Amino acid sequence: MSARHWLLKVEPEVFSFADLWRAKKRTTAWGGVRNYQARNLLRDELAVGDGVLFYHSNAEPSGVAGVARVVRAGYPDPTQFDPRDESFDAKSSPAAPRWFAVDVQAVRALARFVTLAELRAEASLEGMELLRRGSRLSVQPVARTEWRTVLRLGASIGADLEL
Repeated sequence: MSARHWLLKVEPEVFSFADLWRAKKRTTAWGGVRNYQARNLLRDELAVGDGVLFYHSNAEPSGVAGVARVVRAGYPDPTQFDPRDESFDAKSSPAAPRWFAVDVQAVRALARFVTLAELRAEASLEGMELLRRGSRLSVQPVARTEWRTVLRLGASIGADLEL
């Protein structure tokens, strides 16, 4: 099965692509998600080797900052068990976890940050999940053609990068 592509939303004030780049082995857990539809994607769909568009949301401007890859498939998000963590869930247990995380590793920053406005202006992206009215999921599938278009907009060397 070939790798799939995803967009993961992050708030850059909390954790940016630059933070991921500086992380040990350029890798971090991506969790804290408390939406069942996004949880299902993390648990069941994201696989090792899948490509990730690292999207800065709730920012001025919002947009795609870099490319990452999934290096560990869905596993129980440890933050759900930590009462000191803001993502703690008292109804979840290690025997029956509710929430899942994946590990992602930075591949490269885009040569040019691709803003939400630029994505909206690109006719070939009109069907992209991110651009659909009311779309708020923090993990979203990205079609191969959308992946290539975003990389082209970001003037990323090797815009045909297949992860």
